[in-house]
Amino acid sequence: MTKTRCPDYHLETRLVHDGQERSSFGETSEALFLTQGFIYETAESAERRFLNEEPGYSYTRFSNPTVAMFEQRMASLEGAEAAAATATGMAAVTAAMVGQLQAGDHVVAARALFGSCRWAVEDLLPRFGVACTLVDGPDLGRWRAAVRPETKAFLLETPSNPSLEIIDIAGVADIAHAAGATLTVDNVFATPLWQKPLELGADCVVYSATKHIDGQGRCLGGVILGSAEFIETKVQQFLRMTGPTLSPFNAWVLLKGLETLSLRVERQTATAGFLADALHDHPKLERLTYPGRPDHPQAELIKRQMRGGSTMIALDVQGGKAGAFRFMNELRLIRISNNLGDAKSLVTHPATTTHQRFTPELRAEMGISDGLVRLSIGLEHGEDLLEDLNQALARV
Repeated sequence: MTKTRCPDYHLETRLVHDGQERSSFGETSEALFLTQGFIYETAESAERRFLNEEPGYSYTRFSNPTVAMFEQRMASLEGAEAAAATATGMAAVTAAMVGQLQAGDHVVAARALFGSCRWAVEDLLPRFGVACTLVDGPDLGRWRAAVRPETKAFLLETPSNPSLEIIDIAGVADIAHAAGATLTVDNVFATPLWQKPLELGADCVVYSATKHIDGQGRCLGGVILGSAEFIETKVQQFLRMTGPTLSPFNAWVLLKGLETLSLRVERQTATAGFLADALHDHPKLERLTYPGRPDHPQAELIKRQMRGGSTMIALDVQGGKAGAFRFMNELRLIRISNNLGDAKSLVTHPATTTHQRFTPELRAEMGISDGLVRLSIGLEHGEDLLEDLNQALARV
């Protein structure tokens, strides 16, 4: 097979061409290798391959040509040395954390996390002897104060889900490294286009590829990115032995998604900015939060850290839960779904869906009110979305 590498081309070009492995048939689209296993010419070859003394594939749970193409293209996009694909975004988060920890270690994580991510560090890890401290993410002093001698890893997401809180990646990375710990960043809301955590000092970046990378509501997937040493020593063995690997078919779908990622995210971000500006002083909204607006509480940090806004908007609707539900139910174009990053605009009520297991007090700590709704902006025309939002707000 021949491989394509495009290190000197612009990002848009690399999203179409990088990492492609063509078979002897010279196919234009990436080949889909739907196979569980691979054939060896000799028993000696099989032995060498399992000893990593010979290049090639042995079992799709370990590696697969289609999955490898997705990993190589994601590494090129992120500016990482290596990548490991997973079955889902939560598999990526869990594998990235569990793969580098053992009983007796300690994790420091931002309080404002996606519900499942917070469960992983707050409930799952302690079952296996890994302690966790949750901190107010934007306050660097809280990260510093939480460090213990046994602290081995930091975890954060920025912008956070769903309140769009921003955390200083470089500042947290400095604290982590001074403590001899690593920093893992969930970069889903920023996408690889608008934020580069590795450039800011992070050791590991994780994505739910289900979101913007697929971007069309078709399949699940995740990916872990970092240095070759981090992926090989902290991640690969865990994935091989426990099995949360990405299917070749989903990898092929995600490769197709990457080809249009920049077009979609740029359009969605522009529309989100237009809507945020149009709605920011709406009388039926108690608050509107958008990372691209100058009135965001961390606007200066956003200018330093991000290259663009987001496809996401957080709205606090008047009337609490009843007001939020009335607003959502009156929408005609925007659909109710807990997914995001889709070509279709979607809305969800975090307090009763993604973060429903938390007490009202904990949700308040994470910036999640009963009136908060999370908007994921799609590819529809901005004026159509604005009309839909305005008519729904008028009925609150």
